[in-house]
Amino acid sequence: MTATDHSQQLIAAAAQAAADKLAHDIIAYDVSDVLSITDAFLLASAPNDRQVKSIVDEIEERLNKELGAKPVRREGDRDARWILLDYVDIVVHVQHSEERVFYALERLWKDCPELELPADAVATRGKAEEHARRQAAGEAALNAELGGELR
Repeated sequence: MTATDHSQQLIAAAAQAAADKLAHDIIAYDVSDVLSITDAFLLASAPNDRQVKSIVDEIEERLNKELGAKPVRREGDRDARWILLDYVDIVVHVQHSEERVFYALERLWKDCPELELPADAVATRGKAEEHARRQAAGEAALNAELGGELR
């Protein structure tokens, strides 16, 4: 069994919405052969809680506006570290980058086929790592500058 056309439409629209809000490392898996509760998972991440919430809000708005779809459940809003949108046919996971690394959902679903995503979503692959490198370099430069002032 494979993900339905409707599920693939939802995934594509959600992935594009996430990409438009600068999500990192967007990927989707067809989990229909291993799970009976949903067809597909979409994973995306962001470097801060505010952006996680912004991505989720955009996905929810876009799917409602374009496809008339509303989630049956939305979980994780309080901390905005990992927000889950359950559309029955698909489940969207938007995680803070730290949670994404820690829980490594990709490892759980790596044997499932990846679903095709819009080019903008595919272009986000590796962005979390790039962001972490830039942030570390910026912190090192700041520490060096502050260290020089303290002497």
